[in-house]
Amino acid sequence: MHTIAPELQVAAWLNTAQPLSLRQLRGKVVAVHAFQMLCPGCVSHGIPQAKTIRSNFDEQDVAVIGLHSVFEHHDAMTAKALEAFVHEYRIQFPVAIDRPSPRGAVPMTMAQYQLRGTPTLLVIDRQGRLRLNHFGRADDMQVGALIGQLLAEAPSGAEVHCDDTACSIR
Repeated sequence: MHTIAPELQVAAWLNTAQPLSLRQLRGKVVAVHAFQMLCPGCVSHGIPQAKTIRSNFDEQDVAVIGLHSVFEHHDAMTAKALEAFVHEYRIQFPVAIDRPSPRGAVPMTMAQYQLRGTPTLLVIDRQGRLRLNHFGRADDMQVGALIGQLLAEAPSGAEVHCDDTACSIR
């Protein structure tokens, strides 16, 4: 049994005119890449993978969100530095800044999802259920296959209609 993914705890958003919520994204598969600017694995794999997901799946079906989740080097990884990073790395998808915790170094979304570090990939299905929480390098083929599988699942309340040539979800 998969649980409903908790809302992201966001201090600020980049690359979106309005704040996003997982609730409003229901009906889409959501890929959330948790990263830090100073994380080598995030720069070499996590961010490129998020860009690849964004470019290979229709935005009507798959939402990609970056989650800048800082748990170290807080003084260096400011919102202003992140804005420059997002610009320089040509990140086009929305990026959420994880809300700092008043009780420690680990930000709120990171604690809520029990993330072990960065990069971490979260994949949420059309019903809003957390289907993957993967720390470290996630294999591109396996991620693509999972997203394809989740896209093939009918959204809750949807009906599948078939004719002689194809099936569609309504």
